[in-house]
Amino acid sequence: MNTMEGNCKVFTEEQEALVVKSWNVMKKNSAELGLKFFLKIFEIAPSAKKLFPFLKDSNVPLHQNSKLKSHAMSVFIMTCESAVQLRKAGKVTVRESSLKKLGAVHFKYGVVDEHFEVTKFALLETIKEAVPELWTPEMKIAWGEAYDQLVAAIKTEMKPPS
Repeated sequence: MNTMEGNCKVFTEEQEALVVKSWNVMKKNSAELGLKFFLKIFEIAPSAKKLFPFLKDSNVPLHQNSKLKSHAMSVFIMTCESAVQLRKAGKVTVRESSLKKLGAVHFKYGVVDEHFEVTKFALLETIKEAVPELWTPEMKIAWGEAYDQLVAAIKTEMKPPS
């Protein structure tokens, strides 16, 4: 198995094409899909709400919470954009933030492996529902691989701030 940058598995051209094709369809609905993605996370793991300071004392229903909507959209876009450029960059890159910052925030709020697993499941379900006509087992594997590589990169930075 060839590796790119550390332990990254190779993300193939075919996988890249599937991710790009589906992202191009989803992009225009990022706000709606981002919210759906987070609502799925909270449906599967209601306790995950405690990880978000802006939800702690809020009485606003989740689907109407403007801070959640904004956060959900930016996370969804960042995750998808990271997947789209994975092969070209040869490593995980994120815009408008840094892996170091993402790692520090996930560390600070006590994110653990189970949270990443739930998030992966919610992401794949969200994409599957967003592009049912494009969804295939290969597409599921492609998105899963891209997500796994993003999480691995975030986890390497999950440590107390130095």
